[in-house]
Amino acid sequence: MRLTADAAGLFPIAPTPFHADGRIDESSVDTLMERYVAAGATGVTVLGIMGEAPKLEPDESLAIASRFVKGMAGLPVIVGVSAPGFAAMRALSRSVMDKGAAGVMIAPVPSLRTDDQILTYYRQAIEAIGTDIPFVIQDYPLTLSVQMTPKVIRQIVEEHPSCVMLKHEDWPGLEKITTLRSFQKEGTLRPISILTGNGGMFLDFEMERGADGAMTGYAFPEMLADVVRLQKAGQREAAHDLFDAHLPLLRYEQQQGVGLAVRKYVLMKRGFIASDAQRKPGSALSATARAEVDYLLARLAKVDARALPIAA
Repeated sequence: MRLTADAAGLFPIAPTPFHADGRIDESSVDTLMERYVAAGATGVTVLGIMGEAPKLEPDESLAIASRFVKGMAGLPVIVGVSAPGFAAMRALSRSVMDKGAAGVMIAPVPSLRTDDQILTYYRQAIEAIGTDIPFVIQDYPLTLSVQMTPKVIRQIVEEHPSCVMLKHEDWPGLEKITTLRSFQKEGTLRPISILTGNGGMFLDFEMERGADGAMTGYAFPEMLADVVRLQKAGQREAAHDLFDAHLPLLRYEQQQGVGLAVRKYVLMKRGFIASDAQRKPGSALSATARAEVDYLLARLAKVDARALPIAA
């Protein structure tokens, strides 16, 4: 299934499960996919920043992507192919598409500073991978330090018909969504899918500004799917009530440096993965931090039973 501008709903950013010794945990990959489908995912994104992609060997990257393509019940799989050089980007892009991926996600390299540099980078990237591969722009200035204005995003989209989606995770970024949708209404931007990241921190209002769904790795994908569904159904108060219940854990997860450790710990406790191990170099939670997360989960369980401990 090829990715199109109609993509919507929830595309969880999948972590890469590891054993304690750093080997990929294929069994947990399978469990993760089962739980994502059960949570209401409409697709999935692999080999993103949360997936620890830079720590994988090329053959491991292809194996992970292929396993997701086979196991996601026919749902579209987006593969992160960002790389320092275009040769590696092209090789992975062509390989995963041959395996059945729906499209690829490309982030700008952190050295880009001017609008012209950003536009040139995407021109060269698409020339490298080929114009036949649907691609997603990853706009993540907080981590990548590249500032893409709405006008630059519009130009990338208009120059490249194969661009079908924006992964939006600017912060603050609500006005950017509004501006892009206003371009679309005035006819200067063709329709594209906008899925949002930022750990889900602003999903409640991002949906109201015109986002089509979420693409992030918060450890309760069911909540993300529910908020998207409720907002689309016009049930604003119910969407905000559910979102607000999760906000303390969302906030805790957003800490720089330990965010992935928190997510993997919660996913492990929820039975999505067997271990919260990261491939080195990686962060780890202290005993105090784990106790704090446990406390937040206990509080969350008072209003959302999905936070209750899994049965032994």
